[in-house]
Amino acid sequence: MTATAGAPATPSAAPSATPPTGPATGPGGGPADTVGDMVGDAGPTYAASPGSPASPTSVGSPASPTSPGSPASPTSPASPTVALPLPPALPQTPAPAPASASAPVAAEGSRPARSGPVRLRALDGLRLLAALMVAAYHYGGRDGEISQAWGTSPREQFPTASSYFAYGCLGVQIFFVISGFVICMSGWGRPLRSFFASRVSRLYPAYWAAILIVTAVFALPWVAYKSVSPSDTLVNLTMLQQPLGADRVLGVCWTLWAELRFYALFALFVVLPGAGRQRVVLFCAVWTLGAALAEAANQPLLDLVLMPEYAPFFIGGIGLYLIHRYGHDALAWGIVGISFLIGQHYAVAELWHAPNPSFFSYRSTLGIVALVAFGFLAVALIALGKFQWANWRWLTLAGALTYPFYLVHEHLGWVVVGVLHRELGLPSYATLALTILLMLALAWLLYRFVEQRLTPVIKKSLTAVRVR
Repeated sequence: MTATAGAPATPSAAPSATPPTGPATGPGGGPADTVGDMVGDAGPTYAASPGSPASPTSVGSPASPTSPGSPASPTSPASPTVALPLPPALPQTPAPAPASASAPVAAEGSRPARSGPVRLRALDGLRLLAALMVAAYHYGGRDGEISQAWGTSPREQFPTASSYFAYGCLGVQIFFVISGFVICMSGWGRPLRSFFASRVSRLYPAYWAAILIVTAVFALPWVAYKSVSPSDTLVNLTMLQQPLGADRVLGVCWTLWAELRFYALFALFVVLPGAGRQRVVLFCAVWTLGAALAEAANQPLLDLVLMPEYAPFFIGGIGLYLIHRYGHDALAWGIVGISFLIGQHYAVAELWHAPNPSFFSYRSTLGIVALVAFGFLAVALIALGKFQWANWRWLTLAGALTYPFYLVHEHLGWVVVGVLHRELGLPSYATLALTILLMLALAWLLYRFVEQRLTPVIKKSLTAVRVR
């Protein structure tokens, strides 16, 4: 099986935002997700006590992904695919208490103490939107194995829409912004062991199931896509296949590798010493400067740890959570603004090229910057409470399905598109819609029968206190 999901691997393909991988990557490949969350976190429910910042009161709900994430599975260094990656249940955050002259103030900020948890269901919906962007990119906005599935290039299947689908890979960047917001929220006030348990129990159950399902499907004799060797398949179960140089079973897993590195940095420098406003601001400042120095130094190890091309999106999400928690603040807005400016630079550098008819797609600079700005703006409006009216219960389910959908949609989508379009003769747009619906149905099965059953068990076993 080829592990591809980003831009085409041929010289005529548009650049992909995914770092290159081993031989299993095919013509596609790529780096929201987020997306995720690409992976987010179910996280604790936050309830505020008078005079202090909101603190976690429960950690029972399954953690949920961030970015996507992925976000997608491109193989060439220029094409993001999603995200990452997204939780069955979003963290609940406190609602602002009515302002009054005597209202208590949070210890480290200026926002009045909050009471009564409010669910950020709009963030669930944004996650699903980012995942659908990535799916549109994988099914109609790039070349590679998906052309084999359609029987012709997606440009012939979607003459007009294909040029718009090509922007869907930016769903990965949106996943990463969401992930920065959610991980900061869920890690605040949580001990390191609990944070570790929430991440492992959230990421691995659906991921293991997706690895096994894709491996089994690609082993079928009538499926034409290359399978990963048994040894590399086993390595994939660790989620460390990329640094170990093993072929990828899931093309989108490159975004999960970015998420894991973000979690490690956040756990080491924020969760372990204890989250606080000053510490989080310092973490964002040092990471931003360190990532810029890593880019200038051109040292692979620094690039690997500090992720200059993805750091601005995670850091921007963290800054937006500080605004959500403490209200308008010059430092937090500075973190967000600088992160956007740097992030759009990397997005343009990875995805823009001069118009060239031999390339699969062309993305304008304005279009790339506009979509990055949309991701930051959407999370900012949610952080400021502008979407509290979007409190529909179905959005919670949408958030729950995002991560498993992100994991399975690409490679299994190749098989489904081939069956529906080439064998059953369904029109292109009908095939596209039905494939997405079938992948969402499979995502629901994974959520209902894998995540809901295994996540609490794994979390409990990792947080249990052993008595000697």
